[in-house]
Amino acid sequence: MQFRRNLSSMSKNPAKVVIVVQARMSSSRLPGKILKPILGKSLLSRMVERVQMISHEATIVIATSDAEEDDVVETEAVAMGVRCYRGSLNNCLDRHYQAGKKYGADAVIKIPSDCPLIDPRIIDQVLDFYFAHEGEYDFVNNLHPATWPDGNDVEIMTMACIEKAWKEASRPLELEHTTPYIWENPDKFRIANITWPSGKDYSMSHRFTIDYQEDYEFIKRVFKELYPQKPDFSCDDILDLLDEQPEIYQINAKYAGVNWYRNHLDELKTVGEKQTKTLTN
Repeated sequence: MQFRRNLSSMSKNPAKVVIVVQARMSSSRLPGKILKPILGKSLLSRMVERVQMISHEATIVIATSDAEEDDVVETEAVAMGVRCYRGSLNNCLDRHYQAGKKYGADAVIKIPSDCPLIDPRIIDQVLDFYFAHEGEYDFVNNLHPATWPDGNDVEIMTMACIEKAWKEASRPLELEHTTPYIWENPDKFRIANITWPSGKDYSMSHRFTIDYQEDYEFIKRVFKELYPQKPDFSCDDILDLLDEQPEIYQINAKYAGVNWYRNHLDELKTVGEKQTKTLTN
């Protein structure tokens, strides 16, 4: 099996990029989800494998908490040969900032550990834009607003940008979710948003992330169907699979559009009701 990533032909970026994959065992909806098995490896390992397929040079860091229950996350990072940073349990902004500082980042990319189906090509697209406009933007993302299926989240911050947010952010949602202070204050940061070149918007209709048991069953099925023949399967490959086998889409369809925004609409200035759904029984 050949992965798309080719070390000899990787682009050489003048800036050092650190990809921070935030991971911890605690989850109110699906505890321990990051270590659930996918084709013989942990979900976290499968996700890191996909991130490693990007064509840009980057240092990958698993950022977890210093809580005892997350010792297993560090053990998993060591087993994967990936760096690990341990810090605050609930202040993820601090974890991202400290990990970037520790590993000498010029730019930090936030990719949540609940995105095991993330397409490396999408990460590359956002990075391509960032480097094509280097020095012009503090924050480049494909999430605010989103257009790709949920679970393809890429947010790039310069170290100056994340440091400013780290110094100024204070609300619990800003610390827990890392980037809201940035995109909620466009007057303080130069922001660019990358949309899906297809012109489509599947952000509220297709769910490739994991929070519920049904999400896990969906992700397992996608890997089972696509990985053996094409380990670096793309977002388009998943969409084609769902067209061919619509019963797979139905596995977690009831959660499409359900995200953390729904709990903070009264606090967020740049997110509206159309960008989230309330979970119904």
